[in-house]
Amino acid sequence: MVIDSQKLKKLFLDFFSENEHSLIPNSPLIPEYDPTVLFTPAGMHPLIPYFLGQPHPLGKKLANVQRCFRTGDIECVGDSSHLTFFEMLGSWSLGDYFKKEAVSLSYDFLTNKRWLNLDRKRLSVTVFAGDKDAPKDNESFEAWSSAGVPDEHIFFLGKEDNWWGPVGNTGPCGPCTEMFYDTGKPACSPSCRPGCSCGKYFELWNDVFMEYNKTPAGCYEFLKQKNVDTGMGVEHTAAMLEGKEHVFQIGAVRPIAKTVEELAGISVPTDTEERSIRIIADHIRASVFFLGDERGVKPSNLDRGYVLRRLIRRAIRFGRLIGIEKDFLNDVAEVVINLNEFDYPLLKEKQASIFAELRKEETKFKNTLEKGLRKFHRIAENSATIDGRNAFLLFQSFGFPIELTQELAAEKGIEVDEAGFRNEYEQHQKVSAASAKKLFKGGLSDASIETKKLHTATHLLNEALRVVLKKNDIVQRGSNITPERLRFDFNFDRALSPEELAAVEDLVNKQIRCSLPVVREEMTVEEAKTRGAQAVFDDKYGNTVSVYKVGKFSTEICGGPHVNNTKELGVFKITKQKGIAAGVRRIRAILTNPEEPKCK
Repeated sequence: MVIDSQKLKKLFLDFFSENEHSLIPNSPLIPEYDPTVLFTPAGMHPLIPYFLGQPHPLGKKLANVQRCFRTGDIECVGDSSHLTFFEMLGSWSLGDYFKKEAVSLSYDFLTNKRWLNLDRKRLSVTVFAGDKDAPKDNESFEAWSSAGVPDEHIFFLGKEDNWWGPVGNTGPCGPCTEMFYDTGKPACSPSCRPGCSCGKYFELWNDVFMEYNKTPAGCYEFLKQKNVDTGMGVEHTAAMLEGKEHVFQIGAVRPIAKTVEELAGISVPTDTEERSIRIIADHIRASVFFLGDERGVKPSNLDRGYVLRRLIRRAIRFGRLIGIEKDFLNDVAEVVINLNEFDYPLLKEKQASIFAELRKEETKFKNTLEKGLRKFHRIAENSATIDGRNAFLLFQSFGFPIELTQELAAEKGIEVDEAGFRNEYEQHQKVSAASAKKLFKGGLSDASIETKKLHTATHLLNEALRVVLKKNDIVQRGSNITPERLRFDFNFDRALSPEELAAVEDLVNKQIRCSLPVVREEMTVEEAKTRGAQAVFDDKYGNTVSVYKVGKFSTEICGGPHVNNTKELGVFKITKQKGIAAGVRRIRAILTNPEEPKCK
């Protein structure tokens, strides 16, 4: 039986469903409950509050397929393994079973004839070797040995290989055990072992045992509950199961790359052409999923929109590099939609708007490219070389990859200072990394008290806007929270007057002074609707949801984190408002120290 990515997903969900795991929805790429990150970076990310002890409405044993995107991998795409957009299979135990049961489930799914039916003799595993922070994981070793893995196929490795987390500097973390399959390739050396990059051992799956919490002081303390978090990359595993050399050859991706080849008139790509083809295929695939997401992303120069614009323009640039001169994004996008419409029907429903956005961006970027060519000719005029600073200027301001600059320079018989370009690029990356670190600090993974306060304050702000503006159809259109401030986007067609802003502030602060309890309840989506809970209702919710009530003032579907009482918040202050799109306003606000402790 050939197991492609579609079959793999079905087998995984069927297996865990049979083993009493509730199947949870595939969350949007744009996190609804963690507004401090741009995209969902891993299958476990939407579940972080539940690892910290918050009860999940569907129980303690869960599984799903989750679409993910990792911004940090954009520059890595082009090799045989990296994708920016990918799907992740995950299973979780939230304070229920632990290492022995998790290992038994993993071994059964991998080797049982009903499931993946892999050769047991070719399976090897790694476990945590222990260090000053945590002991050697003998429990996992014994579990694998009891399951049937020979002791000589169980390897103890250090924290670099067999430890996961935390996300950020603090939070849930713990040892992990990884499963590898022998591809049959010869060992690269006598010391070759699972985890070696030579290609002999293929990593299948990772079981993380989150039993520790790393504190701000750098200490590792036991969590209140022991969790299991497993992750298996769909495309990566499908490559092995389909007998392919890399992810760009699997059935879920190859038709996209083949379309790019046909558009470029390439039958046997060179190594350079192959890299460009992979970048285009990956970036358009990711762009389609962004544009077709439930919560929607459009190209812009800010945040998520900037990432999308960067993907689209990189695809166009590399298309030009392999000879595609005409508009081509929609031709490739249509293949992406057709391949994924079964699991993601919204892509087909939004096809017209996806095509429209890609066409607009293609037109805009063509104009930028033309300006870049004029700039290149001015730089190259009467010059024997193009220095690193100018090569990077062409890259940064006009989207010219270094290869395109080199190609244009070669036509004029001049050289490009590639080393200088790389130096400029590395300096830019350091600045970008520092900015990203500042941007993405906080969040559910941080779960700091400041983040909890501001997250709770967004509930009050959301309801206060509806009351003051007398519009019950106001809904959240986006938000971003750091430990310092909140940013809240909502639908409204004009600027708020100073009097309206003051009234919103006063109403929020009144709820804070009244010391309202913040209570979480579990209920069905229908019951949440009946109670007037705020949310954008669609099919992404499961049968049971978490609803947070702030006294009698606000009721909203949400996943946390929150404080226990509004008296913990302090004083709410709006610092800025502006329009960010047609019919969409943005408010920024902060919390300061309490000034009026009593309800008035």
